[in-house]
Formats: sequence, C-alpha cells, structure tokens
Amino acid sequence: MQRPGRLDVKRLLGVMGRRPELLCGAIALSFALLVALRFTCSRAKDVVMPAKTPVHFFSTHSPVIDLFLGQLDYAEYIRQDSEITMFFLYAPWCGQSITARAEIEQVASKLSDQVLFVAVNCWWHQGKCKKQKTFYYFPVINLYHKNFGPIEYKGPIMAAYIEKFVRRVMSPLLYISSRERLQEFLSNYEPGVLGFFEFNASPQPPGYMTYFKSALHSLQNDYLGTIRFGVITDRKVAKEISLGNPGSIYLHRNLNSSLVYPDKEMNFTAANICKWALDNRENLIYWLRPHGGKSLLLHNELKKGPALFMFIPYNPLAEKQPLLHEIAEVALQYNSCSKSLPVNDDHDQKQVQDRKTSSDTDSHNTGRFSCCNTVVLPQWHLMSRIHNICELCVNQSAGIRPSKVYMHRCNFLDIEAALDSFYLKEHSFMGFLSKFRECSNFPSFYSPYNHYTACCQTLSRELIASSSFLQNTRVLPSSNGKNFKEELTHLVPHIEEKTLLSPSYHISGNSITGLSCRTNKTLNLYLLDSNLSWIYAERLGAAGSASGKEFAAIVDLKEEVHYILNHWQPLIKPNLEAFIQNYSKVYSPLQRHLVGDSPPHVSSQQLITEVTSSTFYPVVLESKKDVLLVYYTTWCGFCAALNHVFIRLAQLLATDSLIVTRINIAHNDLPWQFMVDRVPTILLFPQNRKDHSVKYPEDQQITLPNLLKFILKHASLPSTASDPPSSCPEHFFQYREHHVSYLERQMQRLRAEIEVLHQAQDVLRSHISNARKNTQDLKVQKEKLEQHNKALELHKEHLQVLYEQKQREVGTMADKLTELAAASQSLLAENAMLKFLMISLESKSKSKPEIEGGANADEENSSAPKNTDLSDSDSVTGTLSSELTKENTTE
Repeated sequence: MQRPGRLDVKRLLGVMGRRPELLCGAIALSFALLVALRFTCSRAKDVVMPAKTPVHFFSTHSPVIDLFLGQLDYAEYIRQDSEITMFFLYAPWCGQSITARAEIEQVASKLSDQVLFVAVNCWWHQGKCKKQKTFYYFPVINLYHKNFGPIEYKGPIMAAYIEKFVRRVMSPLLYISSRERLQEFLSNYEPGVLGFFEFNASPQPPGYMTYFKSALHSLQNDYLGTIRFGVITDRKVAKEISLGNPGSIYLHRNLNSSLVYPDKEMNFTAANICKWALDNRENLIYWLRPHGGKSLLLHNELKKGPALFMFIPYNPLAEKQPLLHEIAEVALQYNSCSKSLPVNDDHDQKQVQDRKTSSDTDSHNTGRFSCCNTVVLPQWHLMSRIHNICELCVNQSAGIRPSKVYMHRCNFLDIEAALDSFYLKEHSFMGFLSKFRECSNFPSFYSPYNHYTACCQTLSRELIASSSFLQNTRVLPSSNGKNFKEELTHLVPHIEEKTLLSPSYHISGNSITGLSCRTNKTLNLYLLDSNLSWIYAERLGAAGSASGKEFAAIVDLKEEVHYILNHWQPLIKPNLEAFIQNYSKVYSPLQRHLVGDSPPHVSSQQLITEVTSSTFYPVVLESKKDVLLVYYTTWCGFCAALNHVFIRLAQLLATDSLIVTRINIAHNDLPWQFMVDRVPTILLFPQNRKDHSVKYPEDQQITLPNLLKFILKHASLPSTASDPPSSCPEHFFQYREHHVSYLERQMQRLRAEIEVLHQAQDVLRSHISNARKNTQDLKVQKEKLEQHNKALELHKEHLQVLYEQKQREVGTMADKLTELAAASQSLLAENAMLKFLMISLESKSKSKPEIEGGANADEENSSAPKNTDLSDSDSVTGTLSSELTKENTTE
C-alpha cells in the first residue's frame, strides 16, 4: 500500500525537477501562506474602550439645570427667555468644580426665582461645549444680563462672594433720589461714579442705556466690583455735586478733586466711560485675594514699598461693616495731605483771597504753607549729637491764579520738584549751627506759579523725637544770599517725617492726618479676608487662637523687617493709628517680629542644645556660662558632615562652664547684630563678655583640635593669680587647689585625646597612601583591560566576518548537494527502468527459439498468426526504442 504512494511522490519530484517553474511556484505559495498565518493569527488586535456616558453632575431636584451632555446650543436657546443667566461650565473630574457645586446650589436656592442657573459639562467629547469652546481651567462662571455678556466671575468660590457678584449684575446701578442717600453714597471708601438722568419724560432718557452698560463693563473688567455706579434722579440732589445738565457723569474722589466726564473730548460710549472711571479712580485700600496656589501677587505688592496688611473677617452680604468703616477712616486721614479740599469755585476764590492777604502781611510767614515735608541734614562729624532739620514747603506765589479749575495743593510731584530744587542749594543749609529756626525762599525751576520755603534749625538727636520743640523755637527770616561755610563734604538730604509741621495743619503730635506725605516710610494699605487667607496671617506671626481672626502686620521688604500689632490689642481705630505712627517715627519703638520655630523639648541626655528665636536670649545671652553657638541650615550638606565633630566636642567639654548650642537660621530670625551671612558659622559667647562674642576664623578647618584651641583661648576661665579674699583665705586656697587639679586632669585628658587623634591621623595617612597606590594600580590594570578588550573586540569582528563567509559557503554547498540528490534520484529511477527493460528483453529473447520451432511445424497451417506475432514483436521493439530515445533526450 505504501509503494504506490512513494512512487507518486517520486514521480512528482521528477516532474518538478524537469519543470523548475513548478518548484518556484510551490515555494512562493508556501511562503505567502506562512506570512498570512503570522500576521493574522498570532498578532493581537488593538482594543479601544469607548468613553463612559456622563451622568448628572447636579441632583435632579437641584434648581440648577444640568446639561451633562454638553448641550451648549440648548443653553444659549433657553438663555434668551431669561433676564439674568449664570453659566457654570465644569468638568466632572475637576476638584474645584466639585467643590464649587455646593456653593452654586446654595446661591441658586436663594436666587432661582430671579436668575436662571445652567450648568454645562464642557468635558464630554461629543458635546457642543467641548467642540466649540477651549478652556484652560475649570470651573468657569459666566453671567449674562439680557444680551450683554459674558461677565466672567474670577473671585473666591464661596457662596457669599458669588451671590454678591450676581446681585451686582442684577442691579449694577444704585438709584439716588434724596440728599441723605447721596451723602451715604459719597461717604463710602470705594470710588463712586454718579450719573444724572431725568426720568420724567421718558423711562429711558438719552444716554441712560450707555451709562447702564458702562456699569456692566466695569464688572466685566473688575470682578471685585470696587467702583460703584449710581444714578441721581432729582435735579436738586444733582446740584449738590455741581451736575446741572442731564446725562453728565461725575467721578467722586476723597483725596483729589472729583472729575466730570469730558464728553466733548471723549465719545460718550460705555467702554470709554468705564475706561475713564478705571483710569482716574482713587483707591485708599487695596483688596488682596490670593488664590492659594503658586502666585507672585504678594511679592509684586511688596516690591512697591512698605505694606500694612490687615486681616478682617469680611462678610460680602452684610449691609454694614463697622470695622471696615473704621479702617477706611484711618486710610482717609493717613492719605489726606492737605488741610481741606474746596468743593466749588467760591470756596476756592475765598482761599486764594486769604492767601493774598497773608502774603501781603508777611512774605516770610510760614502759617499758610499748603504742602510741607521735612528733610534731615546730618552733620557726620557730630552725627551722634546734632542734626540740621529743614522744613521744605511748597507755596503758591502771591496774586497769581493759574486757572479756575481746582488742583489739589499737595501731591508727590510737587514735593519731588521741591526736593530737586532744594538739592541744588543744599550747601546753603548744611553749614550753619543755629538754635533758632531760620527760613529762606527760593523760586521753583518747574512752575512760575510756585515758590519754595525752607526753614532750618540745628537740633540735638534727643529733640528730633520730641513733638514739643517747635513751641520754643523762633522763626528768623533769611535769604539765599547768606554766606555759609562750604568746607563740608557734599551730602544728600535724608527725608524724614517727624513733627516739623506747618502751622496751617494744626495737627497734634498724636494725629496721623497727612502722615503719608510727611514721611519717607509711606505705607500701602491692604485688606485680606481672614476667612480665606488666615494661613498668611499665621505665617506673618498671628496667633492660632486669635479672637475674631483680626490681625495687622507691617512688612518692609527692602529693610527686611516686619512688625505685628500686639495680639492683646484689638484691631480698632486708635490701636491702628498708634501702630502706624510708631512705625513712621525715625527711631521706631516697634520691636521687629522674629519668626521662629516652637521651642523643642529639652532632654537631660541631650549633648547639643537646640536654640530658637524665642530661646536665644535666655539660653545664649542670659546664661552664666560660656556658650558655643553653631549656625546651620537643613540644606547645608557640610553642616551635617560636621555633626560628629560637635558631638565629640560636647562629650569632651561636658562641664558646667560650657554649653554647645546650634540654631537653624533658615527657620529662626535673630536680631541683626547676631545674624551671619554664611553657614556653618561658629560664635563663642564668653561668660562675662557676652557683648564681645568671638567668631571662629573662616580660614581654619573645623576640626576637633582647632575647636579646642579656639575655646581654650577665648573662654572665660577663672583666674588663679588674683589675691584671695581676706575674709576666707583657707577656703579660697582650697578652692584654687581643687580647681587647678581639676584643670590639670582635664588638660592631661585632652593631651591624651590629642595624642590618640595624632596616632589616628598617622594611621589614616598611611591608609590614604595605600589607597592612592591601590588606586594607581587599579588605573593601570584598567588601562590594560581596556586594551585587551579592544583587541577582543577586533578579534570578535574578524570572527564574525569569517562566520558570515563560511555560512554563505555552507549555504552554497547545501544547494549543490540538493541538486546532486535530485540528480541521483532521477538516475536511480532511470536505472530501475533500464533494468526492467533489460529483463523484459531477455525473457523475450529466450522465448523466441521456441516460437520459431512451433512456427516451422505449423507453417502451412498457421501463416496468418505468424504474421501477427511478428508484427507484435516489432511493435514492442519499436516501443522500447522510442522510450529509450525519449529517455536519452531527457538526459
């Protein structure tokens, strides 16, 4: 059964050998089949899971319409039917959006009958909001007033603040119909804009809608809403602020003169009105609302100058804020640089007439100064005892009135111009010594309408801080032509605030009115909501259990100091005024607040005492022992490497006369005289000479022997050469002998320790030398190994080339052997065929004589069959000959 199968295979191989194109086709078909199986069956397909369908972000019973599939087009459609609409655009995964959800629901529960609240999922990739809008943060709160919007809210995510902003959008204008409401509007510390419109003839007088949109524009540009917009509906009330024509707009300012919108110079548009109000507004107090993340808000404000931060619990929805009102009064008095402000031309004309009369009476009288500042000219050779104090005032020239438009009489530009002129003539005011107050007038280089008056007097340092020295001074007129000594070095005046005030102020020594213009330490006032930013108050020094969360601190970034209001003092107007006055003094009585860690727990087994800002004085300065203080920080790696040296030092000098301490100056502030500019730094405070501390030399290595020499050299050791007291000489000699013996034992022990250290040093040096030799040997061995490795790499490459060459030769030989095997198979087949033919021929040749004998016997009877047999043998012979011919042709 197997033989025919083998024969079929052999025949197939023979046919493929005779026809090579069949063999190539079979091989190509097999290879294609293998490739198809490889890339269809064995490869894993990429699977992408579809996003989950979003669910409701707000509950179904919430007054907020939740479009969780991002249907922004439907939100725009339903907005057309509502007057006020809030869009809450959120992302379901955003933590701030989740936090704001409860606040939005709280606001919606109060205002859902007046405002349409719509929440849209702007993260669902199939929603219209995700496709049409691009947001870089969530949530986004937009408000719409009819067709005006969006007005984005960027304030704190708290229900009270959001509700206040929504109500401001609902009612952007305050309607004022009486004088009482006008006074209440003008008494607010925030800047206010008033427009006069009469509603008698039309419900929308000309220009009213433009003014209405300007109020919305202000909310769009200033989300804090610091500018209030009001509408006066009564002509009599409008005349109180000199508004006679309907459609006129008035900007109220407390310090500078109020302004009227210049409709002839600027187009009467909502954007122009808003820009005019924002550019000319006057801010007494700035609200700061840090968002809690990384921000340069506080840093940028501190770069402007000294800052007074006041933390108060603020309720945006409260109608009255008594504490805020007191702070606003303090800010107004602090920035009021002039005595009074005229409100109309008649008042201004009366003041000008008074000025003329005063100038005619006495051209050198200093009783009508409009703007003054004090300049301190120190005498450096006697700086500790006396100063020349000059009061520099800006006066308007007599009989000259530039224009009828009121201009405030004291500002920084006038003072700066006066100082520039004064600096050019400072040599005239520095070379005299006089206990009387002498005045000189000189013209201005910037304006023909002003001149300057400088009244100088020589005072001792003690009198500078006194507020009563002006009562005993006498004013003597002088001129610029007075000859003074000019041998002194050119000095630049130093502006100070002091109580050298013009008599026109009539201010007592305890008043802060106009103090910002009389000092070079002018404060910028800032308010922060303690409910939001109390963490900053704690970092500035507020107590964690402060009552009511009220706190005030002054931070001067340039001087690197900050002061805090005492915790036991409530934040009220008198305390705040005293706090500002004490800071503004030349020699301020305020104590710099030192930020420090809490005192650590002291253990009896502790070798090194940890010092903080609060424990520095009792541990270091008030201690009756020698104190070694080490300055370090946690980020100083070299400081950590020296810990074992100080621990060993504390173990060796564990006596009652020396304390080893350390302080982390990155977390603990110290008085300026005890601060250092590098770490580690070592200071030794001797027992009886705390004010003469000794610094460890910077050019010496910090080692144990060097530290021991430094301590023994500068420590306050008891003297043994002093005479004994006459009352108890025996006890004294006994004490001295014991002390000397104790010191000798300590010295012997130290010498032994030093000897051991020297021996250890020698051993360490030998180890280091051996290590260096080993290192050198290793380097040589490394080089040799690298060379050997390179040789091996080259040999490897050569072997790789030989391997590839032999592999190609083996492949060629295998192909040849395959051909030989195929040829041998074909020869074997042909040989078998020839054997078969030979056997058949032999059998036929043996049977031929027998056939011929039979043929002779029956020749006559069977002639016809004989012819037939001959023909058959001939056909067989022809067939065999044709097959042999074909085989020869094939070979």
